[in-house]
Amino acid sequence: MSRTEYDAASSAPNSDPRPVGRRGRLSRAKTRAYSESSEASEGGRPLARQILALAVPALGALLAEPLFLMADTAIIGWLGTAELAGAALGVTVMHTVVGLMVFLAYSTTPAVARFVGAGKTAKALAAGRDGIWLALGLGAVLALAGAAAGNGLLRAMGSAGEIHPHALSYLLWSLPGLPAMLLVFAGVGALRGFQDTRTPLVVAGIGFGANVLLNLILVHPLGFGVAGAAAGTSIAQWGMAIAYLVILVPRMRAAGVPLGPEPAALRSAAQVGGWMFLRTATMRVAIVATVIVATGLGPETLAAHQVAFTFFSTLAFVLDALAIAAQALIGRELGASRAAAARRMTRTMIWWGLGFGAAVGALTAVISPWAPLLFTRDEQVAQMITAALLVLAVAQPLAGYVFVLDGVLMGAGDVRYLALAGVVNMAVYLPGLWWVARYVEVGDPGPAGEPTLWLWLAFTVLFMGARGVTLGLRAAGNRWMVLGESR
Repeated sequence: MSRTEYDAASSAPNSDPRPVGRRGRLSRAKTRAYSESSEASEGGRPLARQILALAVPALGALLAEPLFLMADTAIIGWLGTAELAGAALGVTVMHTVVGLMVFLAYSTTPAVARFVGAGKTAKALAAGRDGIWLALGLGAVLALAGAAAGNGLLRAMGSAGEIHPHALSYLLWSLPGLPAMLLVFAGVGALRGFQDTRTPLVVAGIGFGANVLLNLILVHPLGFGVAGAAAGTSIAQWGMAIAYLVILVPRMRAAGVPLGPEPAALRSAAQVGGWMFLRTATMRVAIVATVIVATGLGPETLAAHQVAFTFFSTLAFVLDALAIAAQALIGRELGASRAAAARRMTRTMIWWGLGFGAAVGALTAVISPWAPLLFTRDEQVAQMITAALLVLAVAQPLAGYVFVLDGVLMGAGDVRYLALAGVVNMAVYLPGLWWVARYVEVGDPGPAGEPTLWLWLAFTVLFMGARGVTLGLRAAGNRWMVLGESR
């Protein structure tokens, strides 16, 4: 969008024009009225309440997936070491694939939200339908590919001996649930676009309870072992997928939306999804490369890095909930052609991201001397964990800024820029990571935990810093603010 288009949109009647008094100045009453209206959008709710109404349930739903993993791990753990190790390999494959497919939620949300903002409910539901068909298609293809190549893939990852049958069993019995997992992503994305994060929370909660119950029954009383845990999760995922279809299909029928796939719409959704896939893949490459370097720096560094990254991932749930709220709100405002409101929301969400980042960063700094004791008795490893956590604590405001702007640009549908920026970020980070691998001493952490310290400095300063710069530059301009029901 050009500067002229942006200025014109900002001064349009639906862009919250300021009430002006007889002398061209805002009266006190009118100023107060404008201030109140500027914080509210649809429904007259203050922006802070809108953010919390979306972010808090979204956080609960985000926690469901790690809870699924924890339930599987705890239940399988009672079977034995070989079973647990084999399941770990199968879980790694599944979570890598599913993690790369999360774009199904992130691309569906802004598409639906734009139509919602434009008052085009039928088109919003059609966008949700397109996401569901794309998810089912991708899930079926990936499941078949996993069945054909899963054995070789696990072997390449080092699966052997008594571990391999359990790894292969977990993977094969998980694959039938893969289309359902991806359908759930699309269903969640559609409801988020409709400004509804509470229903996904309820569905995730019921699904988690069903998963635990099924796994307990199938693994132990019925004796299906690792296969029972994977099958229980697949059944639970299909139950969740059916729940989303039960919610969305009647709405589609009521709005006169055809339920069958439309090739042109699927191609468009796949194109957007392709850019989102590239964006997600660049992040995965950066994370995997960091693990590889940590491995090369010795077992102590790898152990410390794994604990620190667990903290990073946990804190990311809080910040990602804000990003989800940003996706839904920004998509709606741009769809309604409210450029000024979208800009105001962006500023507000940035402050929220910085504030939440500072809060969780302060908490991380406070617990950094004692938290390592929960994970290791090795003083050297504990020292390295503390060093990493202190770096992580300082970087949390930056992380909050990055996560929120990522959500804003996703909500705007600016996926091509996000993908290309991801390539740039990776290009900035990988040389620094190579320097750490090349010049940092192995096996001698010293008083400050140097290997882990340098590793996390590289991750936060170079990778997260590059993300902050590329996202910040884009958000400061106007080209991402394309108004109307579609980008």
